Amino acid sequence: MPQVQAGSFLTLHYRLAGPDGGDIVNTFNDKPATLTIGSGELAPAIEARLIGLEEGTRTVIELAAGEAFGPRNPDMVQKLAFSELRQMGDPNEEYHIGDVVQFPTPDGRGAFAGVLREIGPTGRDWALFDFNHPLAGQPVSFEVQLIGVL
Repeated sequence: MPQVQAGSFLTLHYRLAGPDGGDIVNTFNDKPATLTIGSGELAPAIEARLIGLEEGTRTVIELAAGEAFGPRNPDMVQKLAFSELRQMGDPNEEYHIGDVVQFPTPDGRGAFAGVLREIGPTGRDWALFDFNHPLAGQPVSFEVQLIGVL
């Protein structure tokens, strides 16, 4: 049976679950996913655990807190003046706690997201954003069924 190795092209079903056991991604009830090991489509810790598994394997991989998406970094929680926020986005946008807001990268060629955690007391002076991955510092479970390995 073919085994997963660096550069392998995989057809697989997978389910990523957070610390509460709830699905974050689940392809088992849909068509399978296809990806290449080493392309960055999966977290490096998950890819490392797939190496050596044989085609046809179905298993659950438990990843410790922070192993899949890194530890939480307090430096990734930052205040941003509302004037800056309005410059980067729609000046008429209404923001609410829990909103995921897209920001342009400094070179303008990409984007990154932050979760709005707090709004200053006047509602228009500053906003506190968390730019950590939502699962940073959390344990996750990765269930996988390897349908094909090339």
